[in-house]
Amino acid sequence: MLDDDRCPDCHRINEVLSRVGDRWSVLVVISLAEYGTLRFNELKRNLGISQRMLSRTLKELERDGLVNRTYHPTIPPKVEYNLTEMGESFREPVSSLGYWALDNLAKIDAARASYDADATA
Repeated sequence: MLDDDRCPDCHRINEVLSRVGDRWSVLVVISLAEYGTLRFNELKRNLGISQRMLSRTLKELERDGLVNRTYHPTIPPKVEYNLTEMGESFREPVSSLGYWALDNLAKIDAARASYDADATA
């Protein structure tokens, strides 16, 4: 890592990566990138995530400027989410990460099985 004189904000990289790199944030961004605007329950259903965790993740993504939240005062109330301009700019790197994971699932499964077999031997 660079020292503080050459990169005064480098120590903050961990803070940013913790937010944008966590499991649910990545999956929410991928879903919104793929489908556009989604309601809360659509995201919940698509991801298989608990209501509490989705609510927390969306609030954090909104706070960081990656997700827009639009409240429609209808009966029942309707809340929709979509990516902001910054969220759209995050679309490519997060999609690359998702595709990398899909492309390597079999290798990861094999590595885990090998590791687990060695650990029990």
